[in-house]
Amino acid sequence: MSIDLKQLKYFLAVAEEKSFSRAAERLHISQPPLSQQIMKLESELGVKLFARTTRTFELTVAGKALMGEASDMLAKMRMTIDTIRQIDRGEVGRLRVGIVGSAMWGPIPSLLEEFQTKFPRVTWTLHELGPTVQYEALRAKQIDVGFWREPKMNDDELRNDNLRQELCFRENVCVAVNEHHPLATRPHIELTDLANEPMLTLALDKSAFPRYLIQCCVNAGFQPTIFQEANEPQTLLAMVGVGLGVALMPETTGRIGWPGVRFLPIKTNPPSANLYIAYTTQDDAPVIRAFLNILNPTPP
Repeated sequence: MSIDLKQLKYFLAVAEEKSFSRAAERLHISQPPLSQQIMKLESELGVKLFARTTRTFELTVAGKALMGEASDMLAKMRMTIDTIRQIDRGEVGRLRVGIVGSAMWGPIPSLLEEFQTKFPRVTWTLHELGPTVQYEALRAKQIDVGFWREPKMNDDELRNDNLRQELCFRENVCVAVNEHHPLATRPHIELTDLANEPMLTLALDKSAFPRYLIQCCVNAGFQPTIFQEANEPQTLLAMVGVGLGVALMPETTGRIGWPGVRFLPIKTNPPSANLYIAYTTQDDAPVIRAFLNILNPTPP
């Protein structure tokens, strides 16, 4: 049996118009090929769909049954095609986003809000993970995109793992000090002003970012004294707030107004806290493309 959607579309037009001529006009075709398609459909089904006389034109019982079924089938097919097109445009699906905690103090919430507004049928979830864990999650396809900070990863390593990394937001590092610290009255400081200060840092074994900051201190001419390490930025700020040390933090951290803490810009060669997005190059998922277009909209 070989029945195609065109035959069903033609049949519905004739059934609804109750006229071959009106149906042909509606379909923008001539009447002979329309009649041929209906005859072919009847032949394939082995039933008569229309009871024709010189004065009447009615559906048979089989025709009435097919009319209901064909209408449902074509409506479902139109919905299926529409859904497929929405999926291709990234308007339907799911997106799993890996982030480092400090990214949520910057532009990421606004980015997610814009994505939610433009693609309300996409389900997205946040996964707060360190860069190392995010990297492995991307390789294992447990997340779709990941956000982490400097330093930029080696291009060859990324390529070998079928990943791509792109800069999405530029940001500098500032210094978080206790509000009663002698440095707190300055409008800005130099990195070398921290040479004799107890340094509070994110866990050095969990991310390249705190190791990069330590190297920036070394490059500035001093080896920082690491007093405590912590897994979360807010833990560092809590310790700064009670005067246990100073911490190098992304500038957007200052937006949260942590009690007892001042955030001071670094005047000369401030370390970078640039935020990168990483994603797999093997899976050209429309939802990922749509999300990336929010970050870098295509010029009109």
